Amino acid sequence: MKNFLFIAITSFLLISCTGNDKYVLKDSIGSLNKVMVVAKVSDWTSDIGQEIRTSFGELMVGLPQPEPILTLSQVAPSGFSAMMKAHRNLLIISESDNEGFSVRKNVFAQPQTIVYVQGKNDETIIKLLQKHKNDIKEIFIDADVKFTQAVFEKDKLAENQFKTIKNLGISLTIPTSYKLVDDTGEFLWLRQHLLSGIAKTGSNNILVYSIPLENEQIVSENIVAVRDSIGKKYIPGSFEGMYMITEAAYTPFIFDATIDGKKAYETRGKWEVKDDFMAGPFLNYSIIDKKNNRVVVFEGFTYAPSVNKRAFVFELEAIAKSIKIN
Repeated sequence: MKNFLFIAITSFLLISCTGNDKYVLKDSIGSLNKVMVVAKVSDWTSDIGQEIRTSFGELMVGLPQPEPILTLSQVAPSGFSAMMKAHRNLLIISESDNEGFSVRKNVFAQPQTIVYVQGKNDETIIKLLQKHKNDIKEIFIDADVKFTQAVFEKDKLAENQFKTIKNLGISLTIPTSYKLVDDTGEFLWLRQHLLSGIAKTGSNNILVYSIPLENEQIVSENIVAVRDSIGKKYIPGSFEGMYMITEAAYTPFIFDATIDGKKAYETRGKWEVKDDFMAGPFLNYSIIDKKNNRVVVFEGFTYAPSVNKRAFVFELEAIAKSIKIN
């Protein structure tokens, strides 16, 4: 009987320690859009380090100030302590006869994403980085989007309070820090007041609406015209005749995207108020909903003078990518 109890207790402890990571893994640390690179100093200061900084230090388009998509920092393997291992996003570079690129989740902490790049020599490692740079960027961005969405899910707005969301038959995860500005049943405008630094006078804004799908081939061509018409109708400036438009001096960037399994266009650019000095970045997702013969549009725009805006735009991206269309 004693042996049976000993075996049962031991088995339970083993299952508890190995069967569910939440019992043994600490919470991960690190800012959004930040990657800790584990590499030897000699690698970081050589062509390998230059390739990493070039590949992953690309600037985010559509922002008034230059800000990288990902912020990088480096630690040598000898300094890769328990605290460093808890970082949420890790890129580990090493020499090995087993060349390759791989991804593992929740190794030292959770949630955590680790990308391993290993090669026989500098040339091989650089080739792997060049080959997989877009994949690696997307892996880290996607992980941070999911992390942000999980945070918002814990304290989100009740969607059934908004006529426009109900009428459009969609769902999305919006944190309770956003407050209603306008909800016509066809157009929704929510605003979050920014509370940090100089940006406490600014705001993050969400717009949701739809337009008829008349010709799928020209959806991307009409994005600027559509958002300008919406701005004129719904987003007024301080005085009569002022309203939000796409900044004429800055051509927006349009990328292919997928939202809720549907073809979409991601547009990043700058907005301004006609005949005024207000301006900032915007992020627009135009989602082709063939089933309902329409284009569902999510737009986020930020007004945060004199501060960096990457974090604010990324929050809008995470909210947009939570959209589900019924």
